[in-house]
Amino acid sequence: MSESGELLAIWLKRFKRGPMDAVQSARLVAGRGLAGNTDQGGKRQVTMIDEAAWEAASRALGYLPGMTADPRLRRANLMLRGINLYKTHRRVLRIGDVRIRIYGEVTPCRKIEESLRGLQEALRPEWRGGAFGEVLDDGEIRIGDKVSWEPVNQTISSSV
Repeated sequence: MSESGELLAIWLKRFKRGPMDAVQSARLVAGRGLAGNTDQGGKRQVTMIDEAAWEAASRALGYLPGMTADPRLRRANLMLRGINLYKTHRRVLRIGDVRIRIYGEVTPCRKIEESLRGLQEALRPEWRGGAFGEVLDDGEIRIGDKVSWEPVNQTISSSV
């Protein structure tokens, strides 16, 4: 499993079923999620996809190598490069100076089919739909920030 990578994209959903707006930076709020994003609180404060998994899903949909479906169709908040999210439940991901505790897999629902036929099935294998987590620290993230896993045996304290 890759241990480090970078933040490729940030998207905010400002209202339920609204468009995913690309931004260069965003503020994460401990225990809440992305400032300005409609989904706040709970354990699903931030959703993430990894670039390699999105490329695999796009190939499953018939896209040629090097081409992908628009990743905003997945409706995740963050796209990561070099970080494999598969089976990372309870791991802690660091993006810049902010930590996110992974709570589980984002399982693709039937609503995803509204955006692209076949996408739900293409996202099923190996957590291709991404992961969701809880924000542990307040802080700013920016496209290009380093992303890495905290050591597995490290004690997790949060400001939540």
